[in-house]
Amino acid sequence: QVQLVESGGELVTAGGSLRLSCAASGGTFENYAMGWFRQAPGKEREFVAAMRWSEDSIYYLDFVKGRFTISRDNVKNTVFLQMNSLKSEDTAVYYCAAASTTNYTPVLARQYDYWGQGTQVIVSS
Repeated sequence: QVQLVESGGELVTAGGSLRLSCAASGGTFENYAMGWFRQAPGKEREFVAAMRWSEDSIYYLDFVKGRFTISRDNVKNTVFLQMNSLKSEDTAVYYCAAASTTNYTPVLARQYDYWGQGTQVIVSS
C-alpha cells in the first residue's frame, strides 16, 4: 500500500511561484508513474502533469505548459510540481497520484491507483 502526502500549497499572489511536494512511502517508488491533478470548486478533477520513473515521457495540461514543471527524486521518493507565473485560474486543491506502471505515463484519473489527501493552492489576483 502506497501512501502519498502532499505539501507546499498556500496563498500566493498572481505571477508568483510555488513548489508542491509529494512524499511517497510503502512501495518501490521507481515502479510507479506519478501524476498531479487538481480540482477547483464546482469543477471536476483535471489532469495537470505526469511522468514515468525515468524523466522521459512527461505530459502537461496545455494550460500549464511552460509554467509548471514536474520532476521526481527517486532517492527521496518524492515528486515535485514547480509552478511559476501562477494565475487565478490555477486556484484548486492539488492532488498527487501514483500509478502502478513503468511502461507508459497515465493522464487519466482512473489509471491511478493511489492518491494523496490534497494541498490547497489559492492564487489571488
